[in-house]
Amino acid sequence: MTAEIVLEPRAAGGRRFEGKIAVVAGAGQGIGRATARRFAQEGASVVVGDFVAGTAAKVVDEIKEFGGSAVSYVGDFSQWEHAQGLMAKAHEEYGRIDCAANIVGGTIWLQSYWYYSPEQIIAEVNKSFWPSMWLCRAVLPYMIEQKGGSIVNLATHAVGSLYRVPYAASKGGVMGLTTSLSKEVAQYGIRVNCVAPHGTDANDRVTPRNHNVDVSSDHVPEEEIQAARASMNGVHVEREVPMKRKGIAEEQASAIVFFASEDASFISGQILPVGGGATYPF
Repeated sequence: MTAEIVLEPRAAGGRRFEGKIAVVAGAGQGIGRATARRFAQEGASVVVGDFVAGTAAKVVDEIKEFGGSAVSYVGDFSQWEHAQGLMAKAHEEYGRIDCAANIVGGTIWLQSYWYYSPEQIIAEVNKSFWPSMWLCRAVLPYMIEQKGGSIVNLATHAVGSLYRVPYAASKGGVMGLTTSLSKEVAQYGIRVNCVAPHGTDANDRVTPRNHNVDVSSDHVPEEEIQAARASMNGVHVEREVPMKRKGIAEEQASAIVFFASEDASFISGQILPVGGGATYPF
């Protein structure tokens, strides 16, 4: 497995975000943390948004230790008030928002759709759909006023996978948010794109995906539980990914930061699969 990329300032030619402000929601671990670090590595001041204060603070410290600028905001971005608060914090601290990366969500349960209770479905949608909706809505007034900015949402390969219909539907909604919103805001110089990762190792995970959620599956047959676990633990990688491995968080961050950069200045409304050659139903 590829080792984590060391956080250090890049040469002048590789600092695409010098003087820019990047907001990363879900930045405490995994792809979000790698994205926040990559923005900082390329010169951005970073607002680290996360659900857990300790992990947010750790990422801020990492960025500051190598000379970057960062502040944190702790909130539940499935709630409008917290999404709004994150963007207000960024604008209050730095005066503008150039990039917003919405790296929030993740499967809670793995089971066939008919085993999901209404409460489980609501929990999945709250976790993986509403944050991107609220975060996009919260950042737009700032970007429209400044007549420019870039938004990058995170989707998933799992829109076509087994055992996670509510999650797949939620991230499918994020794709629709991306493609539709991009057309509305292009007139203001705002770009909106989406990265769709395949299985990605997150060796720094502190907070489980099912944080504060009852994930008991006593009503699900044991054979289905085993099949779902096998799918999650890599069997699907051998079947679906031509490169025969999972990605690492830094590989996803590279794609996210590319979309946010001026290197992608004429790209908007796109869904980019980052999955080792895996094909997708879109």
